[in-house]
Amino acid sequence: MKNIVIIGAGAAGLMAAITSAQNKNNNVILLEKNERAGRKLMITGKGRCNLCNNCDLDTLISNIPKNAKFLYSAFSALTPSDVMNTFESWGVPLKTERGNRVFPVSDKAVDIVDALVKNAKRSGVKTLNATAKKIITAEQKVIGVKLQNGDIIPADSVILATGGMSYPLTGSTGDGYKMAEELGHTVTKLKPSLVPLTIHEGFCTRLAGLSLKNVTLSVFEEGKKKPLFSEMGEMIFTHFGISGPLVLSASSHIRYMGKKNYTAFIDLKPALTHEQLDNRILRDFSEMQNKDFANSLDKLLPKSLIPVMVKLSGIEPNKKVNQINREERTKLCEIIKSLPLHITGFRPIEEAIITSGGISVKEIEPKTMQSKLVEGLYFAGEIIDIDAYTGGFNLQIAFSTGYMAGSNA
Repeated sequence: MKNIVIIGAGAAGLMAAITSAQNKNNNVILLEKNERAGRKLMITGKGRCNLCNNCDLDTLISNIPKNAKFLYSAFSALTPSDVMNTFESWGVPLKTERGNRVFPVSDKAVDIVDALVKNAKRSGVKTLNATAKKIITAEQKVIGVKLQNGDIIPADSVILATGGMSYPLTGSTGDGYKMAEELGHTVTKLKPSLVPLTIHEGFCTRLAGLSLKNVTLSVFEEGKKKPLFSEMGEMIFTHFGISGPLVLSASSHIRYMGKKNYTAFIDLKPALTHEQLDNRILRDFSEMQNKDFANSLDKLLPKSLIPVMVKLSGIEPNKKVNQINREERTKLCEIIKSLPLHITGFRPIEEAIITSGGISVKEIEPKTMQSKLVEGLYFAGEIIDIDAYTGGFNLQIAFSTGYMAGSNA
């Protein structure tokens, strides 16, 4: 009987545990320092859990900006349709939404966590509420795990699935990086990904709490004509800048923060062309000819945004709308269709959904997830130097690498 110890009961660790326990020759022990497994899973997708993306292998790979080729074997071993079939066979009905994002029909992340925990238990996985301190090796081979309380658990294989550095309150505090480094592994530079953005413009603070729906956010890198990112959806202004689904998605496309300048543009009326917007403004102005400009935009824009747009337009606030000329309207249209925001940085890694960076893929065998340096040591999930865009791709990485590690450990 082989002792398999898995450190971390998140998406990757739970999938690894279930897969490994299906081999009856394995005695699987799952270590989790939180009292409850899957803490981070509980908050993904705004608590709804976007567990994968209903797409093919090529689409999966195209949504991994870094080290995508490393994942070919893992994605082939456990595809998005495999993930969907697995959860549905566990009694969790699923649905596919915009962008092929897959959610539980209940819209409750807890159903995904409960299914994983229940099936781990059913498969014979022993879960211990304990903190791993060190992986013990002899002659470059895993022999056990030392716990914080001093206890030692003998192990033939260890799967490190401790997550990244983001959302430390869920248990992702970077412990796994230290354990891997002690065994000679390289940890690449850790950066936030899927994270809110800080903005230079002071008006963001005044707009804090304002949520925008059905707007298009585009992000440009200096020197490039094509946007790095351009998508329609939701976002929110905060005291430091901008956040929300659109912003988190955009952030993962920004790879050289600090070395290059980035500018975001919000199209507040993406359904209207410049000409249609101008006609709309003309109609509104004709209905309120004697009003001051500052009081004429109520039908067009959110109330808290109006003073900002008035100032940026350069039109005098108390100018009567019937005196506003075509040139001034053109400037107003431009601001509404392309409100510029100068990005100054990412929020701290603790506020990121995903950590970019981690254990170097050069030191991991892609067909097994086993360390190339230490026999019997495997990696799964966010701890590896791979991350993806939003849309269920990061959880697919967790499930596929967890499955691969669990199959081979």
